Amino acid sequence: MPTTISFCGRPVTEAELGLIRDLIHDFPALSVAELSKTICELLQWRRPSGGLKNHECYLFLKQLKHRGWIPSLPELRVTSPRGPRKIKLDEQSEPEAPVLQSLDDCLPLALDLISDGDARALFRQYIQRYHYLGYKVPCGAQLRYFVRSRRLSNRIVACLLFTSAALKIAPRDRWIGWSDQARKCNLPRLINNSRFLILPWIQVPQLASKILSLAAHQVPDDWLDAYRVSPLLLESFVDPERFSGTCYRAANWIHVGTTQGRGRMDRNQDIERHVKEIFLYPLHSRAREILCQIPESYSSLTRPP
Repeated sequence: MPTTISFCGRPVTEAELGLIRDLIHDFPALSVAELSKTICELLQWRRPSGGLKNHECYLFLKQLKHRGWIPSLPELRVTSPRGPRKIKLDEQSEPEAPVLQSLDDCLPLALDLISDGDARALFRQYIQRYHYLGYKVPCGAQLRYFVRSRRLSNRIVACLLFTSAALKIAPRDRWIGWSDQARKCNLPRLINNSRFLILPWIQVPQLASKILSLAAHQVPDDWLDAYRVSPLLLESFVDPERFSGTCYRAANWIHVGTTQGRGRMDRNQDIERHVKEIFLYPLHSRAREILCQIPESYSSLTRPP
């Protein structure tokens, strides 16, 4: 067994592993989902907003079982089909007539934060149908947006998804200059732009960089409202085989290097390497300096109750 095991960037002690093993042994009737929530409640594995990190714990337990660090797990209770969730596509997301306009003809734009079920379903369809990576259930904190053109009768022109930042990225971490401890404390203040889709029938020059500029102004406030954390840095990854990253550069994002070609879940380094370009956008003039500081208490990152 390795000397340290980490959960979401923090070391897991032998006592905590012992508690996990005892729960599995003493409560065999618990499902994996129930077990994950129980562990998070007992060990206070929570998000800054107070919610349990039960999904991350579920993945953590599967990893422990795969590596033989816990003896067994309850059988997964199947309440829906196993495997990736199938996105049902219907006429709502069918291609539309091309929009050939100048940027001025589309302004003003509005970032519409998605909160209802029908809008989320349409968002999933658009991403699944038109984004080259398709739709995957995001892990951790997340905000979804439709970008609408007020001048084009509030028409949807793009989709944005922001999620929790990646745990470790060497070029990003070098650019920030933070220690491991500072990273563990301040990682919630980073946000990942994990999906950016301009609908394929929207053909408007300079639209992408305009959307990124608007997002840099609005998303931090929305993130603070949703999760009680004031973000300091945006990150995004661009596939150089498909895109040049011009819109990020035009919106003053900073190129800091490339990834090693591993996804978040590629802990065993057994997934085919696919290098991506890393772009960052500081949300504060002293972002790096603040991120390198270790707060007196974790609560200093959050809005007062």
